[in-house]
Amino acid sequence: MANRSYLYSADSMPSEADLPPRIRCISQHNWDVPLAHKLMVGHGTTVVPSMIWNPPIGIAAHYAEGAALLLGLLRAVGEGLEDDADFAECVARTTAHLEQQQAKYFILETGEIVSMTSDDPAASVRSLAAEDIPDAVAEAEAAIAGQNDAWLASVRADWQSHFASFYSKALYFSFPE
Repeated sequence: MANRSYLYSADSMPSEADLPPRIRCISQHNWDVPLAHKLMVGHGTTVVPSMIWNPPIGIAAHYAEGAALLLGLLRAVGEGLEDDADFAECVARTTAHLEQQQAKYFILETGEIVSMTSDDPAASVRSLAAEDIPDAVAEAEAAIAGQNDAWLASVRADWQSHFASFYSKALYFSFPE
């Protein structure tokens, strides 16, 4: 089994007592929390109870702002990949899926990833939410503003690992609608 990060959307955040009433699948990514997932949970970021595992290792954030940030970065990355049909297809697929699965919040599940590298998954998720995600957002916002060309070039050179996740209405962990 591949360890994955999972991204969902919902109109409410999970709580200790309840899951959101309708959870939509966004994407999953093998062996990592990709840049795209970090950006999508980059505004209003908060640690929440996991919808899959017991510890408080979920991350929720505002959907609209996260989707806008990702799409803005994809536009900036695309300025150097105009002739790359695979990148154009990735952007089109991602954009269409995000439009279909809109909700109030993104919910990121990283339990499989953080459990590979840490004896304390909850501490790893708190660090992800407090350090890694804000750092990624700052880098992306600077790149979109034309102030981070070296970082943007590195993302462009390896765009598949950052953006080519599996986007689907059904993920390995899906929830009944």
